[in-house]
Amino acid sequence: MTRHKTGTHEEWLAARLELLKAEKDLVRRSDDLARQRQDLPWVRVDKIYRFDTDEGTASLPDLFRGRSQLIVYHFMFGPDYIAGCPNCSAIADGFNAFVVHLANHDVTLSAVSRSSLAKLRAYKQRMGWIFPWASSLGSDFNFDFNASFTEEQQREGIEYNYRREQGWNTGGIGDSLTKQGEGPVAEVAAQTGTDLSTFTRERPGMSAFVLEDGVVYHTYSAYARGLDGLWGGYQWLDRAPKGRNEENNWWRRHDEYDKR
Repeated sequence: MTRHKTGTHEEWLAARLELLKAEKDLVRRSDDLARQRQDLPWVRVDKIYRFDTDEGTASLPDLFRGRSQLIVYHFMFGPDYIAGCPNCSAIADGFNAFVVHLANHDVTLSAVSRSSLAKLRAYKQRMGWIFPWASSLGSDFNFDFNASFTEEQQREGIEYNYRREQGWNTGGIGDSLTKQGEGPVAEVAAQTGTDLSTFTRERPGMSAFVLEDGVVYHTYSAYARGLDGLWGGYQWLDRAPKGRNEENNWWRRHDEYDKR
């Protein structure tokens, strides 16, 4: 017998109508937050960045691909990884499907990672993705936008998601990490072929830019739980009867579930 409360249809409907009020309020507040994001001051980007792309060497303005808006997903795929982060891969599975719609609405969505272009191409082919993916290897881009960190920064403490994290030698990186290299994050690290410290020198995030009169401006960035709304699978799970129902790291690359 279920342990969850049960009731009649009339009781369910009354509760559902109360929930509907809260859902509508959340939508209105979400709309207001979107306006606040768009009202942030733009920061001019004068630094020259170079990327390796399928079309050759590219600048940051080139990544716009003729459009006025660019959204970059900072995909966790460091130079020492042998495969992309499975969690980032799940997010990419979602935006891969609608990147063509954004492209026809004056927005280019591109992933950027520090791995070599050859590795990115091979992994992209494996996953069956079509979105543009640029390598920032040898560039400061991911470092400047707080999605990658050096080993020295990691030891001393980094600034990620607009707060200070303790250094590796002091308190570890993230609440679920341990010095023994155990825990869910270490499991994900192993799936990329790296150890814990190497894996966590890359972090997930997204950054938005606009191009006006030949000038690029940085408009917005989000990290960590700030990406929840972009992780399509979670939006469906939040509406499923048992919710996210997570007790461990369960995400896999979409071609690996039958291997469990």
